[in-house]
Amino acid sequence: MADHLIEIDRVTKSFGAYTAVTQTSLTIARGEFLAIMGSSGCGKTTLLRMLAGLEEPSSGEIRLDGVLQNGLPAWERDLPLVWQSLALFPFLSVLDNVSFGLKMRGMAKAERHAKSQVWLKKLELEEFAQRNVSQLSGGQRQRVALARALVTEPKVLLLDEPLSALDAHLSVRMQALLRSLQRELGITFIYVTHSQTEAFSMADRVVVMSRGKVEQIGAPKDIYRHPANRFVAEFIGNVNIFRGLVEAVAHGVATLRTPLGLMTASVGKVEVQVGAEADFFINADQMQLGPAAGEANHMQGKLLSYKFVGNMVTLYLECAGGAELKLNIPEPAYDSAGIKIGDTLQTNWTASAAHMFQQSA
Repeated sequence: MADHLIEIDRVTKSFGAYTAVTQTSLTIARGEFLAIMGSSGCGKTTLLRMLAGLEEPSSGEIRLDGVLQNGLPAWERDLPLVWQSLALFPFLSVLDNVSFGLKMRGMAKAERHAKSQVWLKKLELEEFAQRNVSQLSGGQRQRVALARALVTEPKVLLLDEPLSALDAHLSVRMQALLRSLQRELGITFIYVTHSQTEAFSMADRVVVMSRGKVEQIGAPKDIYRHPANRFVAEFIGNVNIFRGLVEAVAHGVATLRTPLGLMTASVGKVEVQVGAEADFFINADQMQLGPAAGEANHMQGKLLSYKFVGNMVTLYLECAGGAELKLNIPEPAYDSAGIKIGDTLQTNWTASAAHMFQQSA
């Protein structure tokens, strides 16, 4: 990822009175796996369609390798798109589906079939070459769509929620395949998804969008541990968010008065003003079960429900004033605690586990 391959410069896209993407600027590095995520209607697919040449920006510029793409039709761009629906040709064989793009480029039949066979072998589809795509499983059709896009050896591959129709087990396998392929080929992948799991497991960087704007860009770990604002924190979903009045700031720690009592949080690089209200958050897996020791923050609440997630258990508590709290604990700790629905539980966390938002929500 030594240089910028794609530059999106102050791009806006409007459909009549509705603005889908607003003044968005973003650079994407050569060889990067970038995921763009957000809820439905956030503008992520519109941004992808503008890259592909299927929509024209209302204003702003898109450049590929320094060359302006505005005005270029989709077929003149080296930006193939793998659709959510896959868009395979049901009347063609697997081999002819994969070689279709090469045929459109005027490549001779023998040469394009030979090149397509290489990709079928790479994606473990060689035995299905003459089979009709309607006879394949969902995962096999997904790999056919990938082979069709990659056989032309593009600089960039665009993917629009390609795994959304697959079951959970197959989706995990395809995530591993996509990440492995991207690393092996060094092609820039731009992957649109609403799934946090997909984005965080594959991408080098993640873009979080809302209402046509970029809310945060960063490595998955940075976004998970340090969401930029309340929207990102709520979208990621594994956090507890509090608001309080800042009473003091000392040694990088703010003391805040909240409806649930005094709490402390790490300030980091955020500018905090005494006497102002501020939001802060604690990741659910940074909270501990049990009474506080020393000057740690503490809270108690009634256990409403719990959920098993792998080897972790998420506990949902109701605290004073109806405030909700969630914390993740290892399954062995849950088993040994012997807790049950309706129990009043003590929780605690350190000031270093709580963080002020980087910008106002």
